[in-house]
Amino acid sequence: MLLTLTRDRSGRIWRLADACGACAAATSRTAAVPETVLAPERPAASPPPARRQLHNEARRVREMLTYLASALGCVTSPAARLLAVQCALRADAEGHARLAAGLLRGMRLYRRAEVWQELARDGWLELPTARAAVMRVRLLDDAILDQAPSRGARRRAAHWALQPAPLTVPSTAAPAERLTALVLAAHTGLSGISADMTVISRLCGHSCQQTGELLDRLAANGTLAAWQHQRDTDEVHWKPASHHQLPLPPASRPAL
Repeated sequence: MLLTLTRDRSGRIWRLADACGACAAATSRTAAVPETVLAPERPAASPPPARRQLHNEARRVREMLTYLASALGCVTSPAARLLAVQCALRADAEGHARLAAGLLRGMRLYRRAEVWQELARDGWLELPTARAAVMRVRLLDDAILDQAPSRGARRRAAHWALQPAPLTVPSTAAPAERLTALVLAAHTGLSGISADMTVISRLCGHSCQQTGELLDRLAANGTLAAWQHQRDTDEVHWKPASHHQLPLPPASRPAL
């Protein structure tokens, strides 16, 4: 059983309920609440400050991805989800966000009007006015106006999401690969490198089969050294390419 969060189309009414994984995946505008949101990890020893800072940024991105899985439509593309993460984390108290042209070029989303139109069709933002150096946009999601972390902390998390260490994808990677790597990196916490396949698939907006294919692609392009799906527990374990020394536990399906 999972604790799920469901919202209505207006974004003003929310409902917490217990549901099985299959029901949660089939219910629109519903996301499973990760355990880390309710019970933050408590490592036995304090990690170095730099690592703790990266963990905080990853946690903020993970919570935003979880929220967006409910707030956006189930058919929202990976490119639109990546853009929504940046807009939400960079928004000010009035719901306005500014995205520089250079940032959009780095995301390979510059002059991609159709991606903005997706989020506008979801009723999540107003279509921005194109500018030479910056895109200004107003978000229509009331929940974005009430984010707890300071704006500076959220901007640092947005910056980390562009190159989510330790899973940095090649510059030629497709948005679906980038989003999958971001979801994995956001779950690479202080206590382990694993997550449920159902959770990963939900945050990516894909089926479990599609997610498995994307994990294979991340292994093929050198982002992952290996990954495994333990079908009896539904857990996915992965090894970043930069961490070859970390062993994977025995599993029912090796990816490499």
